Amino acid sequence: MVPPRKLCVYCGSGNGRNPAYMAAARTLGKALADNNIGLVYGGGSLGLMGETARSVLEAGGHVTGIIPEFLASRERMLTDVSELIVTADMHERKMTMFARATGFVALPGGLGTLEELAEISTWAQLGQHAKPIILCSIEDYWQPLVTLLDHMRSERFIREGLEFNMDVVRTAEEVVPAFEYRMKATPDRVPQNPIITKL
Repeated sequence: MVPPRKLCVYCGSGNGRNPAYMAAARTLGKALADNNIGLVYGGGSLGLMGETARSVLEAGGHVTGIIPEFLASRERMLTDVSELIVTADMHERKMTMFARATGFVALPGGLGTLEELAEISTWAQLGQHAKPIILCSIEDYWQPLVTLLDHMRSERFIREGLEFNMDVVRTAEEVVPAFEYRMKATPDRVPQNPIITKL
């Protein structure tokens, strides 16, 4: 059965230097399954991406993998997910991830993770959605970004009328409670079912 709520997890296709990152991916995956929250992710089997997906599946949860055709071999597409969607390109992949997700969380990752997080945050700024956005800053991984966002606010590039909600947590265990809180805090603005957009 497909869960009514799904979190889109942005994260690295590598393991990272710190073993705490992979441990967080495992913890988050199990927490999603235990709370009947589906996983939407980039479809690969490597790094934090693969670890999160496998942890959800091992705990009996639902995983939707979305990967563009040209990355299917490079990121070693995970084929034993609950639902696998192969897209024509990166743009279609990101729009499909957005459409399938009820909220978003970023674990540690590289430029791709940062780009996806920035895009979904920009859409929130522009009023295109009010889905929860959670930054999971394992061992302060994302602190430089948090500092940069504060700098943008102080310099008034993120100014009144362009604010957006981004909850920052420091452990994987805090992600689901933050998601639940944000869903309850803005029930009139956050759709319980994913917005389906035409691609």
